[in-house]
Amino acid sequence: MSPRRSRAPQPPATAVRLDHTAVYATGRARSAGFVAAVLGLEVGAPFGPFLPVDLGNGVTLDHREKRDEPIQPQHYAFPVPETAFDAAISRLEAAGVTCYADPRHTEPGRINRLFGGRGAYFDDPDGHHMEIMTRPYARP
Repeated sequence: MSPRRSRAPQPPATAVRLDHTAVYATGRARSAGFVAAVLGLEVGAPFGPFLPVDLGNGVTLDHREKRDEPIQPQHYAFPVPETAFDAAISRLEAAGVTCYADPRHTEPGRINRLFGGRGAYFDDPDGHHMEIMTRPYARP
């Protein structure tokens, strides 16, 4: 009789994990609405100066307006299921947003097939570099 397979190991209770991150935007509703629409999520209720998008894994993107200085673009990568990837690409195409196979945006209209999955890069309305991928990158 073979031993019973257990579920994936759970991180120790003392493990560090990300709870939320601030996403600075010139318009928090526009920025939050964009990423929520692409990922098939919903924008949450305002929380102080923040407008959250709950990613469903305990992490929120808390959009906050910043109008007194330029937005410094950041990179946000989202592992998504295969079906969610196709839907996100369709929503980006419908919105007229160009996807790229690479982070330098030299391969427009294409996706990549890294690590046995699929991935694409695109920019949000404030120039943040977004990425969707169906397989996490292999790390050494």
